[in-house]
Amino acid sequence: MLQQSPDSALLERIRAGDKAACAECIERHGAGVYRLAQHLTKDEAEAEDVVQETFLQAFKAIDSFEGRADLRTWLYRITYNTALMHLRKIRPVQSIEDSLPDDEGLTVPTQFFDWCCLPEQDFQTEETRSQLEQAISELPETLRAVFVLRELEGLSTEETAQTLQLSTDVVKQRLHRARLWLRERLSAYFAERLRG
Repeated sequence: MLQQSPDSALLERIRAGDKAACAECIERHGAGVYRLAQHLTKDEAEAEDVVQETFLQAFKAIDSFEGRADLRTWLYRITYNTALMHLRKIRPVQSIEDSLPDDEGLTVPTQFFDWCCLPEQDFQTEETRSQLEQAISELPETLRAVFVLRELEGLSTEETAQTLQLSTDVVKQRLHRARLWLRERLSAYFAERLRG
């Protein structure tokens, strides 16, 4: 028996013009949409604009939503496209190939650090969270989108691929590259913490 999506009833209410359902949708998915927008734009005001535009676009196009993906995945797709449009206004358009880092130096990090040696509480400090957030914000745009959706928002590989309109193989490759990139950027910081 097919399991019904938790958003199915909510979708029907939104389609019927129920304003309370729209508010409930924003309440349910707004935080995730904002986090994605914030990570992509790196600017709070810009992220808030993206969130507002995302929900406006979604509610206007709700009748065209076919339900092949989860509502959350569809909202993330709109968020991603809207954030890209905002970024294109700020800086010239780059091709995907231009925004991806070269593979050189990514397959074998120059610094090896065994993160398993760090006590768990070291990962929970404000300083460590700040270092991690900074490193994530410096990820190239295409790697950052995959990393945020998979690791921070908890989407599956398939959901991430649907959201970004990529193949699952490309999502896996970009996630791997993002992890290597972050490992390289954070190795010196964690090595210093272990010594300190």
